[in-house]
Amino acid sequence: MSIFAPVAVPELQPAGTEPAVRPGPGPAVRAARRLGRGAAQLAVVAVGLWWLVPTVGLAVTSLRSPADNADTGWWTVLGEPTRLTLRNYQGLLADDRITRALWNTVLISVPATLLVVAIGAAAAYPLAWLEFRGRHVVTLVLAGLIAVPVQVAIIPDARVFRLLGLSGSIPAVVAFHVAFGLPFAIFLLRNFFAEIPPDLIEAARLDGGGELAIFRRVVLPLGAPALASLAVFQFVWVWNDLVVALVFARSDHAPITSVLQGQMRSFPSNIDVIAPGALVSMAVPLLAFFLFQRFFQHSMLAGTVR
Repeated sequence: MSIFAPVAVPELQPAGTEPAVRPGPGPAVRAARRLGRGAAQLAVVAVGLWWLVPTVGLAVTSLRSPADNADTGWWTVLGEPTRLTLRNYQGLLADDRITRALWNTVLISVPATLLVVAIGAAAAYPLAWLEFRGRHVVTLVLAGLIAVPVQVAIIPDARVFRLLGLSGSIPAVVAFHVAFGLPFAIFLLRNFFAEIPPDLIEAARLDGGGELAIFRRVVLPLGAPALASLAVFQFVWVWNDLVVALVFARSDHAPITSVLQGQMRSFPSNIDVIAPGALVSMAVPLLAFFLFQRFFQHSMLAGTVR
């Protein structure tokens, strides 16, 4: 048995190294911070409400009769909400021009979106994971093509479509949108696919998987958020397009934006068609955006954690 009793030795610290305890913020500072956050939130709400004023005015105008729209402003409905009616929408859906234009818009937007997503994904994978000569040059060229404005290619493409017999048809509008949507699609997906952990690709190759199998079973499932985000962006852009539709689509193949633009020539007498038609045209891309909103969040956060 030891005759020496254990003695607790206090831990010594060099002089001047004792951590200083910082006092917390005082009541005035805390109150100022709360007021600052409250003011910021109030400013955001005010800007959002101000931004929504035109949309609210359009919605109210679409629910008023042509006589009421000609006599008073839309804000007068606050005092007489019972004067709102759905007759404008009934007349809109009964108009063959509007229903045909909506169907033409679907026939243009859906193929243009699917083709851009499919071709863009197939072209982005080799740029991200296959080694070949000129890969970086192709990527730089695609980045430069994104900055090319649509108006530059209208006249050359119009001549090409005329030679091919596609001038004025829906396939001509779809081909133009696909051609201009591919550079951005390939560049976006290439950057997203490049963030996939290399261990997954190498493990799939060691297991004997070919490039097509890796693309289909590994890259596409992991790239689903980027693909969905690209699809929404492309769909909204094509759906809201007016310039390409005015140039390449005949009247019987015109989308809703072109038909509504034609109604603007006699705005006061056609407000009962323009207001509900514009609101219906806005509702479809807004619905697509809200349905796929979670994919935007995933695509923005993808690549931040490896």
